[in-house]
Amino acid sequence: MQESKVIAILLAGGSGNRFGADRPKQFLEVDGCTVLEHSIRAFHRSSLVDEMVIITRQDFVEEVRQIASAYPKVKHVRPGGKERYHSTLSALEVCTEGDDLLLIHDAVRPLVSEAIIARCVEALGTYDAVGVAVPSTDTIVRVDENECIVETLPRVVLRNMQTPQGFRQKVLRQAFDLGLQDPCFAPTDDCGVVRTYLPHVPIRIVEGEVTNIKITYPKDLEMIRKGDER
Repeated sequence: MQESKVIAILLAGGSGNRFGADRPKQFLEVDGCTVLEHSIRAFHRSSLVDEMVIITRQDFVEEVRQIASAYPKVKHVRPGGKERYHSTLSALEVCTEGDDLLLIHDAVRPLVSEAIIARCVEALGTYDAVGVAVPSTDTIVRVDENECIVETLPRVVLRNMQTPQGFRQKVLRQAFDLGLQDPCFAPTDDCGVVRTYLPHVPIRIVEGEVTNIKITYPKDLEMIRKGDER
């Protein structure tokens, strides 16, 4: 039986409207290369990752192919779609082995560590779905329609989700097959698709890192510079 491959899927299709730059934030340069390339390097240097797929906007496909040409693990660069889940579906079109392990990562989290990647792959040896998260350090409340607090949620059971999110491919594909039959299908992440449409499948949370931030505002770019100095 053929051993499962580990395929990293980098989602780089966002528009970055909140960032306020002329180009999507994944294509801004920090220390001589784009945010996207920092993310590519993070997965490319992991000995556990066999192949990579990058999903981006149609108008940036050729630019990404040029960037990716320096990284032999990148096998495909493809356009995504309007919503995040369209990008995942685009990646599934070229990931054809049913037992491969998929690590789906936001390209604007360029400081993902080899340790996080390793924890995901290790957990996929036991579980079919894996998420990365850190404990919530803020007090989280639920409010009513008047913005008045109605409940303080117990922080001990709350986590802030990060990426990558890991899956056995056949499980993620089954969840999407079911979700796409739902007229109200509007997922915000891939763990949510599995949680909603395959509720019997446990999603194991592995430890993330506070440095594994999602680049959202200009000040976040300084974190990449500091991260590269580690």
